[in-house]
Amino acid sequence: MKLARIFRHLTVPSWWSRRVFGRASLDAIAAAVAATETRHRGELRVAIEGPLHFAALWRGQTARQRAEELFARLRVWDTADNSGILIYVQLVDRQVEILADRGIAARVAAAEWQDICRRMEADFAAGRWLDGMLAAVGRADALLVAHFPAQENNPNELPDRPLML
Repeated sequence: MKLARIFRHLTVPSWWSRRVFGRASLDAIAAAVAATETRHRGELRVAIEGPLHFAALWRGQTARQRAEELFARLRVWDTADNSGILIYVQLVDRQVEILADRGIAARVAAAEWQDICRRMEADFAAGRWLDGMLAAVGRADALLVAHFPAQENNPNELPDRPLML
């Protein structure tokens, strides 16, 4: 457990994440997700979280562990083609994790997703929150179009609007 991390999370107000990603930003992200999902069979789900609860901090929960928890809780794995993808943003730690269901993981290397995460983190560090998120959605779109192109029947199985936690 790192005391500096706990202190940082406990001192950042919960409304801060809504200031970073306001209504207009969430609308832009939702529109980008909806637009990309017409070109591939992947289902993108975006979850943005501000400060973590004290219990998670005390346990030392990492961004990856939190993303795995949300992947299951949000049922991102529950798509017809096993094509769910979670983009999880931990704002206070400025960490990003992308989890892909087994249908996509079999075709797209984990290193590709990690590259998108690191680029988002660099954008976030520079204060380019929305630009970083939209660029990540665009990069994910390019990978999915190449490896998991749309078919005639391409249902929208997961919400397009980002979830603010």
